[in-house]
Amino acid sequence: MTKFKKHQCALFDLDGVIVDTAKYHFLAWKKIASQCGYDLTKEDNEQLKGVSRSDSLIRILEMAGKRLDKTTFDTYLIQKNEDYLHLIQELTPNDILPGVKRALELLKVHKVKIGLGSASKNALLILEKLELTPFFEAIIDGNAVEKGKPHPEVFLKGSDAFKVDPAACVVFEDSQAGIDAAKAGGMTAIALGDENVFQHMDYCYSDFECLDEAILQDIFYYI
Repeated sequence: MTKFKKHQCALFDLDGVIVDTAKYHFLAWKKIASQCGYDLTKEDNEQLKGVSRSDSLIRILEMAGKRLDKTTFDTYLIQKNEDYLHLIQELTPNDILPGVKRALELLKVHKVKIGLGSASKNALLILEKLELTPFFEAIIDGNAVEKGKPHPEVFLKGSDAFKVDPAACVVFEDSQAGIDAAKAGGMTAIALGDENVFQHMDYCYSDFECLDEAILQDIFYYI
């Protein structure tokens, strides 16, 4: 890791970065897909990560070779969200992914600005269940943007909320759409997961447990 120490802001994706809710999204989308006559696989679900709800349904319909009228389309979006909300009711702080809370605590202590940039419209609810809300000074979610990832709007709104240049922001992502959004916004993109899955990221770590205090200090400008 080159010691830039220029970054002042950390922008986190939610699903797959802070908490593993991908399994709940998958179950909810699988139910919708079955109603369209399609058996959604876990491999298919990878294409939905970091993507907005409406764009995810569009992708599923393309996989299924189906078209829906607007009323049915909107009904499926509501159904998917209701099913997902039912599934996540049991989330607790024990569901926070390994190393995440320690990283948030370190960043907070050293006065790094912390924000959330997520396609989820349920981000605040999830953060509250995880008891992580106090760490985030800005929460930009699916309710606050018009364009989903890979468009950079969600992250640019994050940097704007802090009045920080995009080049001084680091984005933590687990999806290619999120990495592309970060790079399109002129930010440093750190992928979390298997490096063979991603393209165009600046750095990749398997999870936050690999991001020890020394690495975080290299990435961010500590006060």
